[in-house]
Amino acid sequence: MTSIGILGAGRVGTLLAGKLSEAGHHVVLGTRSPTEDTTATAEGAGPRVSFADQRTTARTAEIVINATPGDSALERLAGLRTELAGKVLVDVSNATRDAADGLPGDLCHPGSSLAEKLQGALPDTRVVKTLNTMLFSVMTAPETLATPPTAFLSGNDEQAKKTVTGLLGDLGWPPAWIEDLGDITIARATEALVLVVPHILRRHGFAPFAVSLAR
Repeated sequence: MTSIGILGAGRVGTLLAGKLSEAGHHVVLGTRSPTEDTTATAEGAGPRVSFADQRTTARTAEIVINATPGDSALERLAGLRTELAGKVLVDVSNATRDAADGLPGDLCHPGSSLAEKLQGALPDTRVVKTLNTMLFSVMTAPETLATPPTAFLSGNDEQAKKTVTGLLGDLGWPPAWIEDLGDITIARATEALVLVVPHILRRHGFAPFAVSLAR
């Protein structure tokens, strides 16, 4: 059993918390403040998930998942450098500015990526990018799609990527559906795929989808 902290108690964080707690991990959801109402989140995450503020969550967890909004994640997590030192940080967010209709718009870090920026701001943390090329519901239920989806993985630390691969297995991802692309700079490619997402959502709504690598 691993102690996992999830920064962000929205629908992504809640979904991941529920599935990882079912797999036997001790999960703490990090909320923006100790007074944030967690009633609805608690119902979605399950009874074995506990709550704390984000600084406490980052400090006490063995592995930390960034499920905060991508446009503010860099500033938020850079302030947790001490708490995140020496840990694996799993980044599942995409940093975009909202379009007029509220859907993802332009990238916040053109020519780079959120994951690269996080690794630069957190040099003592091992950042791994994954699960950012799909609708959030597929993160914990990849088997529901007719075509096997792909969970892309990138990061500078090989052991950290092996650790994250194990977590993906707990989320329901078979090894054959996980593709290690290389170092953290490759996150700029997978993050750029978010540019097609608003067009998919406008045409098909929030039906589950993911990028799939076919061979």
